[in-house]
Amino acid sequence: MKQMNLEENTWNLQATQAEANGTSQKTSSSGFSSLLASNDRDYLLSQDGTQRLTDVAVDIILLAVVAVAFVGWRKWVSFSGTWLCCSQAKFVVLINVKISDLEGKVLGLYFSANWYAPCRSFTTQVLIGAYQELKSNGSNFEIVFVSSDENLDAFNNYRANMPWLSIPFSDLETKKALTSKFDIEAIPCLVILQPKDNKDEPALHDGVEMLYRFGIQAFPFTKERLEELKLEEKEKHERQTLTNLLTNHDRDHLLGHPAPKQVPVASLVGKTVGLYFSSQWCLPGGKFTPKLISIYQKIKQMLEHKGNDEDDFEIVFVSSDRDQAEFDSYFGSMPWLALPFGDPTNKNLAKHFDVKGIPSLVILGPDGKTVTKHGRNLINLYQENAYPFTEAQIDFLEKQMDEEAKSLPRSKNHAGHRHELTLVSEGTGGGPFICCDCDEQGSGWAYQCLECGYEVHPKCVIAVDPGSMVES
Repeated sequence: MKQMNLEENTWNLQATQAEANGTSQKTSSSGFSSLLASNDRDYLLSQDGTQRLTDVAVDIILLAVVAVAFVGWRKWVSFSGTWLCCSQAKFVVLINVKISDLEGKVLGLYFSANWYAPCRSFTTQVLIGAYQELKSNGSNFEIVFVSSDENLDAFNNYRANMPWLSIPFSDLETKKALTSKFDIEAIPCLVILQPKDNKDEPALHDGVEMLYRFGIQAFPFTKERLEELKLEEKEKHERQTLTNLLTNHDRDHLLGHPAPKQVPVASLVGKTVGLYFSSQWCLPGGKFTPKLISIYQKIKQMLEHKGNDEDDFEIVFVSSDRDQAEFDSYFGSMPWLALPFGDPTNKNLAKHFDVKGIPSLVILGPDGKTVTKHGRNLINLYQENAYPFTEAQIDFLEKQMDEEAKSLPRSKNHAGHRHELTLVSEGTGGGPFICCDCDEQGSGWAYQCLECGYEVHPKCVIAVDPGSMVES
């Protein structure tokens, strides 16, 4: 049955009853009510709120029949926080929640929108699972969705997947006030508010970061709890070894080639190891993987040529594939090792290294400690020369790049752009960027269009005469 929207054809029995009794429906100015209520609304929308008529108490049923007889079909009735929809002789009950019921709870204000992919990703992959787990273990936690959706249909479609509460789409005033009060500049954003009995605790704006990094362990999302987790994380990284990262009580090996070859994790101890987080469905991963394969093979050849048996490099694929077939196909194209598909270590590693996007390459030193989380960027900048990815090696390469830049032309005309490009560095208007030619990260020196911001790696420039430049 297609339901009517709460925003339309509303008849509020509570308001009518209040008028008859000479009482006011004004919301309380204390606690969360002052933030979330409006002059004519003291409730929030529940997730879906649909129940079949047979599940509703008899007195509510009778009220619905009387109300329908009074106001006609296709009208909404509000009574004691319960909304009744009558359409084509069918009844749907929408259960709403009084804002006053939130008092004493830890509250998350979730600023999000259906049209933005990172919002959808965080909602479905992180927040829903964390919310359900917290609710199931009795945690005093609730979320209220503050929508930035473009229209009512998008709001309803997005909210249908959310097990928490929402501010009505039509209440633009409250949504704007919350966005302004908490200075929301980007979404998704999860602002954490503590109960009024903990009013000295300031609002935390980094709920998204906390859940990505620590999961439900971050509850109750206080500054003290965050400091505890950071300390635990620091101690855990200090105790980090290759063995405790890559093994568990059921498995002490990795997958090799040809399948089903097993390679003991112990055989990697003492090597520089790259943890490659990727998946077949990831388009940037599909572009970066062939490059990484080439660099991997060049590093292996370089080390073999040196003849130093104590210096070796290996990569371990940490999969985010959706099924075994995807994993088998993707891993089959790789010359290195992998964790088994579906092994819990895959997710544990992503959480341990705070991996928010793929592809990502984390480099571990011979002692199993983290050398850098920016292996992908270093590969793009320095190719095989980035090995062993240490600070000393990167400092050397940066100085080398600065020396080489002295001999580069101050400006060039590039085949892929219509304007002249100027050589810039971080000290002369440059900085971290995404190359417009290869779509990979860059930093340090670049050729930049001062007219429109187009920017490329020096190595990506294809020099042409000004007369042959293309429109771009």
